[in-house]
Amino acid sequence: MDLNKSLRLAIDTGKVSVGANESTKAITSGSAKLVILSSNCPDETVAKAKDGETPVYSFNGNNSVLGAACGKPFPVSIIAILDGGKSDILNLKAN
Repeated sequence: MDLNKSLRLAIDTGKVSVGANESTKAITSGSAKLVILSSNCPDETVAKAKDGETPVYSFNGNNSVLGAACGKPFPVSIIAILDGGKSDILNLKAN
């Protein structure tokens, strides 16, 4: 699986929350199906993500790389996948 391609497809065809505030709301409400964290995600955000029932995947790059993978012109430290759309992103194994 090409993670960058799957992530972009999920953003284009599914429903994704980008950023700490939106992602934390999705985790708390139980609507997130997968959480992706950058390698330099703030500790308090990591703790909130891991406290929930949602599987958490640790992205192998920092927030700038994750932002670029999402097609965003800014750093992104956390993403919550609500609906994978036509992407196979929900097949990622939590780590």
